[in-house]
Amino acid sequence: MARYTGPKAKKARALGEPIFGFSRAFEKKKYRPGMHGNTRGKRRQPSDYKLQLTEKQKAKYTYGVLERQFRNLFEKAAANRGITGEVLLQLLEARLDNVVFRMGLASTRRAARQLVSHRHILLNGRVNNVPSTQLRPGDVIAVRGKSQGLEVIRDAASSKSNVRNYGWLSFSSDKMEGTFLAYPEEGTIPEKINAQLIVELYSK
Repeated sequence: MARYTGPKAKKARALGEPIFGFSRAFEKKKYRPGMHGNTRGKRRQPSDYKLQLTEKQKAKYTYGVLERQFRNLFEKAAANRGITGEVLLQLLEARLDNVVFRMGLASTRRAARQLVSHRHILLNGRVNNVPSTQLRPGDVIAVRGKSQGLEVIRDAASSKSNVRNYGWLSFSSDKMEGTFLAYPEEGTIPEKINAQLIVELYSK
């Protein structure tokens, strides 16, 4: 399974957001990497293209999606009814690995992707090991019975820092089971991603 394996803190600093989750290196050095990253003098105003490209990169790295997958999701969003940028974010949020992360079963999306690929997650009662699976409202996500005792899952589910309440999800820590209730509205998604800039980039 292809995924980004480069330096996370450096990439997060380049994009200006802790896109891989909590990063001490990012909090300590929020300026851009490189020799002139911490320069306080005047800097050249970034072009519209750079702003658009940065926003796309931010979305890709945040959700752990590679270029071809991201392009396919954009084309799917553009073909759907509704505002393309909002639909794109909804499709990213509806990925199985992202929902496992949102439910607090993993501390990062990468960890959630690993849980899915290692067959620890059930979708509507059946094992699903495809992290990119698109969920629909009403889908039930649960931890596989024999996997519920795994320390990594128990620790994540019981950690206060992983407690997340979202209106489009329900989750029972006792049953280790939740439901994808609806596609979230753009304004309720906590990530700071300007989807309109991504639309403008792909519309050129």
